[in-house]
Amino acid sequence: MAKTPYNPLDKINLARSIERELLGRAPIQLANAEAVQGAGIYVIYYCGTFTPYARIRVTGQPIYVGKAIPKGGRKGGLGADASRGRAMADRIAQHARSIDEVSNLDLEHFQVRYLMVDDIWIPLGENMLIEQFKPVWNRAIDGFGNKDPGRRRATQYKSPWDVLHPGRKFAEKLADGGLSPAFLEERVEDYFAGRPLKSLPKAVQLQQAAAVADAEDAADEA
Repeated sequence: MAKTPYNPLDKINLARSIERELLGRAPIQLANAEAVQGAGIYVIYYCGTFTPYARIRVTGQPIYVGKAIPKGGRKGGLGADASRGRAMADRIAQHARSIDEVSNLDLEHFQVRYLMVDDIWIPLGENMLIEQFKPVWNRAIDGFGNKDPGRRRATQYKSPWDVLHPGRKFAEKLADGGLSPAFLEERVEDYFAGRPLKSLPKAVQLQQAAAVADAEDAADEA
């Protein structure tokens, strides 16, 4: 049976090279990422005692995969310089603040691996890592990466993440979207067990799609 010749420039092979480089880096405490430079991708790990995440403590699976593109990266195309600025440090610091505010997670239980990546490869690397590890905060409990919606609070619902992990100050002012912690704990259990997930309320689904678009647009701010 003929085999396809190895192509080092195939997008899957390129993505795997990014994955290998990232996972070869030693993790650091999420709270101690001030020295991170530039833009790139990162993976967050959890080793705490929150019962629904017990599986992660055993497998070492990341709880979240994220990216930070250079300021103006979507507008600047190939001209964006991933080595400059604090895009990744600021993004990780935002995550640390979110975790530190909630009542049922401890910031000391989180670590992060990160890798500065040339801007054109950042989305590819993030997608590969999400497909590889299928982190629960990327796939089943949306909202960890959300920012304060500001003036739109009156029309916004609490994200699944904020319902399961209450305490973020901006989220306390958001409306109830019809979710409960018990429903979301069951969703996490089903996710880890490989069972179909019960659908989130339609309004919450639409809001999460809008939040993703807003996060991308925020990267173009000066």
